[in-house]
Amino acid sequence: MVREAVHIVRDLLTDQSRTGRPGVPYLPELPGRGPGADMIGRTAALLVDMPVDLQPSGWRIVDRPGRDHSRARGYLRNDLDELAEAFDGYHGILKLQVAGPWTLAAELRVHRGERTIVDPGACRDVAASLAAGIEEHLADVRRLLPGADLVVQVDEPLLPAVLAGSLPTSSGFGRLRAIDPEEVRRQLAEVIDVVRRERSPRRTADAGRENATEPATGGVLVHCCADRVPVPLLRQAGADALAVDISRLGVRGWESVAEAVEDGMEFWAGVPVLPGESPTAQTLADPVRTAWRELGLERRLLDQVVLAPACGLAGHSPAEAVAVHRRLVEAAAELAEEAER
Repeated sequence: MVREAVHIVRDLLTDQSRTGRPGVPYLPELPGRGPGADMIGRTAALLVDMPVDLQPSGWRIVDRPGRDHSRARGYLRNDLDELAEAFDGYHGILKLQVAGPWTLAAELRVHRGERTIVDPGACRDVAASLAAGIEEHLADVRRLLPGADLVVQVDEPLLPAVLAGSLPTSSGFGRLRAIDPEEVRRQLAEVIDVVRRERSPRRTADAGRENATEPATGGVLVHCCADRVPVPLLRQAGADALAVDISRLGVRGWESVAEAVEDGMEFWAGVPVLPGESPTAQTLADPVRTAWRELGLERRLLDQVVLAPACGLAGHSPAEAVAVHRRLVEAAAELAEEAER
């Protein structure tokens, strides 16, 4: 399952023969394999000196590692082995994904069953452990694939709920307090700084680079597929790029994105594609074209856009996922051509 997914990603997203531009290959996540392959369990496996186990309420921080923790680490280790084999000798962009510190703190439980986010000290400990774990993770990937130019996607789907104070308590009858935006920014910035420091240096179009036509892609991408994405906060935290589900932006959201793009931030436009749908490249690119026109953005700024499926393709069949990737690469090439006119 993993080997097939990695090879599909490699073959589809490093091939320039169809459009003249490659996509952005990545390490696939396959949560359908079970606990430990999900976003939270997978990232929790990276934590340093902070083992976890699985309870009915979700992942919980414990004193010593057990079977659940070992299974999650085993999934990740196997996935990296498959990645290294498939991308042996590869030079170019490669994207990895981790859950961000606030989504992780919102989902991990402490021994009482409450969310870690209720304890400010525990939140800081989770962020520090995550930063150390990401540092080790990136070192492992660089060792396996020294030619890869790593892009790290920090997934923060719960960030708006953290800021709004809309996360439910463990009983489900109340809501947890909102976290101060400055505290949110500070801890997110600490993780982003570690990612930026530890990823491989950006390559330029020199003799050592094979893919001179790769899309310009920032090193740290923050992904939030919820309503009310706090774009200004993410900019202040130091993100190089922003990824959102464009169907959830609304007018004010698009205005915030426009400001970020004009300021040089890269924009990953998450395009919703439901299982069973077969959109054309034009259909996938049109929402971005329309927004650009309505916002009065310069056409050249389309070069800062990367098209991606909104929140992944976990519910799609392998054949559907392949088709969506192909159409997205074609749609992105159309936007890139328009940016050059």
